[in-house]
Amino acid sequence: MASTTTAGPEAALVIASYGRRYLLRFEADRDQRSAVSRGKRTEACVGDLVAAKRLGDGQAVIESIAPRRNLLQRSDRYRKKALAANVDRAAIVIAGEPPYSEELLLRLMLAIDAAGIALLIVANKTDLAQAHQRIGPRLELLRALGHPVVEMAAQAAPQAALAAMRPWLADSVTLLLGESGMGKSSLVNVLVPEAEQATRSISSALGTGRHTTTFSRLFPLDPRVAPNARIIDSPGFQTFGLAHLSASQRVHAMAEFAPLIGKCRFHSCTHRQEPGCAIRGAAQAGEIDSLRYRLFTELHERD
Repeated sequence: MASTTTAGPEAALVIASYGRRYLLRFEADRDQRSAVSRGKRTEACVGDLVAAKRLGDGQAVIESIAPRRNLLQRSDRYRKKALAANVDRAAIVIAGEPPYSEELLLRLMLAIDAAGIALLIVANKTDLAQAHQRIGPRLELLRALGHPVVEMAAQAAPQAALAAMRPWLADSVTLLLGESGMGKSSLVNVLVPEAEQATRSISSALGTGRHTTTFSRLFPLDPRVAPNARIIDSPGFQTFGLAHLSASQRVHAMAEFAPLIGKCRFHSCTHRQEPGCAIRGAAQAGEIDSLRYRLFTELHERD
């Protein structure tokens, strides 16, 4: 049967993305359709509000993307990758076993701050007592820097995990992030019991076959879990480039640097080797965390 096109574009929400293929949910009737972008327009991502035309056979085409409240992205020297748009909070899932990457956590925190998105740290796998105890001082540091931390065991104690997360999810869109192995999938299954079934359906709609963990997708939460709440689950990753962030954005995203900004001897200080650097001096004096400072100074060498 030949495809037919509707008269004009309609409002829709991007609820999944894989490469340049998307799953849309049309606002008027909640109809879900697989879609592509028109030509080489701006790359869409999960959470985007778009104008799209419905085609035949359950297909659609994105004509334009509405202005975004915010956008979380990662980048290297050659390209940027949009991860999610229009989110209220980003929740980074970490754990003591396997040990989370301090560098990756720092990179995520800088990108989230630069995007103007609220941050939540989710320390998972508290049931692995010795491993969780080892990261205790790092969690206290994060709290001291003003970042909220929720501790839980999503797989071992799902109801307690749900209760701990509920206040942070209500009336908001929450993006879940984390490197592989931190238990993010276990948390998603607690929040969205039908997530695995829904993911298979989305995978089929996007034509991704068995690549069910390599695309981002949005799930509305049951009101009994949290009212008016949605989560965006993202693929686990091992790297997170920050080439799109300026030196100023990176400095201002470090909470512990804030009282020291503008106090260096040189206005153009990079906070690495210059004499009279207030930030480097504070690190050497033990006034700010030496590990976070060292990782910060190494960022320019890797992006």
